[in-house]
Amino acid sequence: MVEHGEVIEDDVLVDIKLTNDEMVQWQIMQHRSIECLVRKNKALKARYTYGIIFSLVNLVAWFLRDYGQRFSLHFNSELARVGAGIFLILQLISVIEFIAWWNAYWMPDDRKKQSSCCGLFMSTLFYMASLCGILVMYALYASKLSCTLNIFFITWTALLLLVMMAISLHSKVNKGLLSSGIMASYVVFLCWSALRSEPANEICSPQKHDNKHVDWITVLGFLIGVSAIVIATFSTGIDSQTFQLKKQEYQMEDDIPYSYGFFHLVFSLGAMYFAMLFISWNLDSSTRKWSIDVGWASTWVKIVNEWFAATIYLWKLISPIVRQPKIMNHEEPMQQEQLQDSD
Repeated sequence: MVEHGEVIEDDVLVDIKLTNDEMVQWQIMQHRSIECLVRKNKALKARYTYGIIFSLVNLVAWFLRDYGQRFSLHFNSELARVGAGIFLILQLISVIEFIAWWNAYWMPDDRKKQSSCCGLFMSTLFYMASLCGILVMYALYASKLSCTLNIFFITWTALLLLVMMAISLHSKVNKGLLSSGIMASYVVFLCWSALRSEPANEICSPQKHDNKHVDWITVLGFLIGVSAIVIATFSTGIDSQTFQLKKQEYQMEDDIPYSYGFFHLVFSLGAMYFAMLFISWNLDSSTRKWSIDVGWASTWVKIVNEWFAATIYLWKLISPIVRQPKIMNHEEPMQQEQLQDSD
């Protein structure tokens, strides 16, 4: 009887082992079936999407060929303006997300004692650079009392720096100095770029160009500007996860870390931004040779971009505090219902 019991126990053990193996195989098959479904859904979505895009492009091409000769040029110019503005917004959001990531990376940690010192050093460095930038802009672009517009731009930028620093250090926000310091340097850079885009024939502009002479500094500045825009377009196009409304539940091993569609969309918007820079956002007049993004239209676009950047950053700091009372008011009735159910 004992041997039979042992055999039975051995049989039970064998059955359990077989059951575990079957469970593992079933899980593997289920995972593979999920992968097949995800790939099939992606293929169908891509097929339908490209089919719709192809049909729309054909309809638009037919319409422009027969009816759009009169207003196609003006329409394309206005469309490029809108696309360039959207590109600036996407680039701005990508920069703010990068600042938040960098701030989280350099935040003080108990396991990394050196991070606190490095974060403090970086904060001091960025704020000193911002302060030096403000002083240099006052010296170059607001040296006369008649330069009221430049004085207003620079003074408003300095006030934005103080507001961002004060809100970032508030006890309810408590985001530290690093993120606000990086954002301060970015805002100062936008203000300097806007002032530098003012026409050279203005009294307050230190750039006195000769229309018949192009030096190597102008050409070098043009090439550096084009290279910076290309790098910004690549970085914004790859950073597609920042703009995803719905995160992917399953990530394949061979999946690329960015979206093809978003990448090409950003590149098309970046091409529109390039076009606006080459004509200085002005559709009615031509620009000087080897000059890029110079004119009052370019100046105001950059100033508005600076103010919009500061507004988004301040809202990113304040939004958790603003939404906190709403969340608490929503949770109180649920807690009361749970207490009543427990009673």
